Amino acid sequence: MNDRLAAEQVLKEKGFFVKTTAGISMKPLFRDRCDRVVIKPVTQRLKKYDVPLYRRGDELVLHRVIEVKGDGYVICGDNCVNFEDVKDEQIIGVLSEFYRKNKHYSVEHRGYKLYSRIWVAIYPVRMFFKRVRGRAAKIYHKLWRKNG
Repeated sequence: MNDRLAAEQVLKEKGFFVKTTAGISMKPLFRDRCDRVVIKPVTQRLKKYDVPLYRRGDELVLHRVIEVKGDGYVICGDNCVNFEDVKDEQIIGVLSEFYRKNKHYSVEHRGYKLYSRIWVAIYPVRMFFKRVRGRAAKIYHKLWRKNG
């Protein structure tokens, strides 16, 4: 059984799904293969700043809602550059809590809510520096290959 089907089945049977995070798309909030997330079924329309677990083809993705649209959402990982349009039917569940360094956090925690709002608000600044860093790396590598 693949991860997507297992997640959906566990959510239906148990009412929650727990998984260790994998990947860097939600850094700095989640660290690759270190933090655990608790996903609950969606009981209402998602809101800006929610973090849904959704299907992208055969993979499961956990990214943040940046904008709520009529028939879906604009979603982006905290460490990603590109936005993605996600439809309601792709959503499997939504982040309700997580464990980092064995410390428990709820999405209702004041510090988490502040982080979410600040992180979304500074997106343009973060992307500017990410792009500058990427271009600088390309220039460096071109120069390195010519002189190396």
